Amino acid sequence: MAFSDIQEQLRAIREEAEAQLQKVGDKPALDALKLKLLGKKGDLTALLRSMGQLLPEERPQAGQMINAVREELTGKLEEFDAKLRKLEQERKLEREAIDVTETRKRTPMGCIHPISLVQEELMRVFTSMGFDVVEGPEVELDLYNFELLNVPKNHPARDAQDTFYIEDSILLRSQTSPVQARTMLTKKPPIRIICPGRVYRADEVDATHSPVFHQMEGLVIDEDVTMADLKGTLDAFAKALYGEDVTTRFRPSFFPFTEPSAEVDLTCVNCHGKGCRVCKGTGWIEVLGAGMVNPKVLEMCGIDSKRYRGFAFGLGMERIAMLRYGITDMRLLYENDVRFLSQFRDD
Repeated sequence: MAFSDIQEQLRAIREEAEAQLQKVGDKPALDALKLKLLGKKGDLTALLRSMGQLLPEERPQAGQMINAVREELTGKLEEFDAKLRKLEQERKLEREAIDVTETRKRTPMGCIHPISLVQEELMRVFTSMGFDVVEGPEVELDLYNFELLNVPKNHPARDAQDTFYIEDSILLRSQTSPVQARTMLTKKPPIRIICPGRVYRADEVDATHSPVFHQMEGLVIDEDVTMADLKGTLDAFAKALYGEDVTTRFRPSFFPFTEPSAEVDLTCVNCHGKGCRVCKGTGWIEVLGAGMVNPKVLEMCGIDSKRYRGFAFGLGMERIAMLRYGITDMRLLYENDVRFLSQFRDD
């Protein structure tokens, strides 16, 4: 190969590079051209390898010429690459441009869940009567969930609650009563608290049951507390929630935590006591359980039962929400159907 052949090939490579650059329209095409010109098997690399055929005195000058063309083409390719990137950015901005004057559909907005609405209202009612709001862990010790509430191991009352156990002494709380036990252990009377929260029981899912639901329990401990104080508190709660014509009715019952204990009915909010399908013609609806705190519970929690007495009550917030909003199937509260939930929007 003669020195003049090197010169001619370099001229041809430069002209071809110029022509090919005019046709390049995107990054992959540019990368392919760069590989063809400058790659390990590219045109300039092949030309460098052919320098062995030149005379020794011609090789330095030929090498300088080839490197000069390489630098020139590298600069042009990099310049063209920058132009492509800028062009692609402009195209992207054009594609993503937003016409701020264009009419858009209203963005769907969420609303407060009916259980949250009920919880907020219940807290407002009871805090207005001087109750403090106290919360506790959902993963709880058996000690607080059962034993300190007068439900020792192997007690028959445990059979009524299908509890989710994590370990022998650790469980998902089946009620919010453990918060009351924790409070009595750490705070001296007078105590006046409500404990809202989520609880867990191994129930089958149907129109009135769920393995996860919400409770709110209340506890009052002070000197000279009586059943009349409990009745007055629950009457005030019922009237604040459902109207002045709603009253409460106590029926004897049994709870290990309280003695005496009662099931509490409210005047049917649907028929106002006249009798209807909701109350099955009785004029009353069962809403919560209540009673005077068992003196044994007070003693186990370090409170002098000869000096102090107390009352406690507990209600299911799903039950209150269903009565409040005329919901007939508890499952609707958990299915996240926007058509159902949007009914509770207040805007």
